[in-house]
Amino acid sequence: MTLSSPLKLVFPALALLASFLAFEAPAALADTPDKRTISLSATGAVKTTPDKVDITTGVTAEGQSARDALDKNTEAMSKVVAGLKEAGIDPKDIQTTNFSVSPIYEQKKQGQAAFITGYRVTNQVHITVRDTKKLGEILDTVVRLGANQIGSIDFGVSEPEELKDEARKQAMRNAIADAKLYAETAGVELGPVLTITEEDGGYIPRYAEAAAPMAMDKAVPIEAGTTTVQVRLRVTWELR
Repeated sequence: MTLSSPLKLVFPALALLASFLAFEAPAALADTPDKRTISLSATGAVKTTPDKVDITTGVTAEGQSARDALDKNTEAMSKVVAGLKEAGIDPKDIQTTNFSVSPIYEQKKQGQAAFITGYRVTNQVHITVRDTKKLGEILDTVVRLGANQIGSIDFGVSEPEELKDEARKQAMRNAIADAKLYAETAGVELGPVLTITEEDGGYIPRYAEAAAPMAMDKAVPIEAGTTTVQVRLRVTWELR
């Protein structure tokens, strides 16, 4: 019994200390005022001349049998791909994106079951043209060789990072200017920057209408125009 008596004195003391600390910390935090902040988004954009263009082209062929449709498609598509390579398109810039074989159905009378009248084969490739001035000539070539599908034409930039850096600087300058205006109007001063977050950006491609699938006497007239590289930032400052 004499050994347990000191323990009876120690445990109540520890419990009292823990209880004091538990109330001390929230009280200290409550005395610390929340920081006043301002958070703004801003965009920087740089226009440039596109140095590449992406297009999708291909061949759709029909036949009474799947084999017949496939043979027709293969013959035309082989000519298209060979023509692209002869026009200077690097093989690594020609990629198959879609190949499909599907039946063609017909229903002669309402209520009758549809029956197969033939087959359709589609083969599409994605092409990157590195010389935008040759685009019209290339479009004319693929159509002449049998392509009867041409998708959207997407002008872009091969290496946009340097332009994105310039757009980042511009976005930050715009954000600072806006923040100073708000702070001055509110009668406060800007403190240090707390956070900088880059939101979705990249380059905004310029799209052109797809060319009509028919051979032309002259190269298809298409203008590259300009492409915009854009960055959007969100910046938070402390207010004084």
